[in-house]
Amino acid sequence: MATLNVHNRSGEVLHEKELSDSFTHAEVNTDVIHQCVVAYLANQRTGTASTKSRSEVRGSGKKLYRQKGTGRARVGDARSPIRVSGGVAFGPKPRSYRQNTPKQVRRLGLKCAIADRFQNEQCVLIEDFTLERPRTKEIVSLLDALNLEGKVLFVLDEHNPNIFLSLRNIPKVNSCTWDTLNIYQVLWHDKLVITERASEKLEAKFADLEGEHDEG
Repeated sequence: MATLNVHNRSGEVLHEKELSDSFTHAEVNTDVIHQCVVAYLANQRTGTASTKSRSEVRGSGKKLYRQKGTGRARVGDARSPIRVSGGVAFGPKPRSYRQNTPKQVRRLGLKCAIADRFQNEQCVLIEDFTLERPRTKEIVSLLDALNLEGKVLFVLDEHNPNIFLSLRNIPKVNSCTWDTLNIYQVLWHDKLVITERASEKLEAKFADLEGEHDEG
């Protein structure tokens, strides 16, 4: 069992929490992580880039001048791709870049990414907290108390509008709930701040994954 300190909003250690080694010290499979990240980024692409072919460009289809006798190269109409303002040959058309990654692979990739953050001491556990009203100053004080700089992701056990509104004005500081966390968020941020209850839910989620592998 891995033992981690749980901090309060003043940065003080409240108590220690034990998390299973299968959650915090799981084997990091870089190949699976790479596959998941590539698929995630591909799925963000809209694929709406489009160009006009020679059949779609406005203009006459008449041959510009006769084939022979001019001393010039033979030429077609003004919509030819080799002419200015002509159509585009083999240009992009709307398409889907989506990559279908199996659910178990996505979950394994997320588990490996979180385990990597734990093993590199880039995860901080804090007590479950709420804010009565949006107040960015309190989140800034919390970050200072925990000595956190750079890109920070708060992983909450449930959506809290006041926390979301409090930290959205802080550059490179974001939040999400434990069930919407994805691998790209984990890797993009330098530090993860996970609430105690969110860590328990994530641990239970990946314990189920471990059980599915054992059955297989």
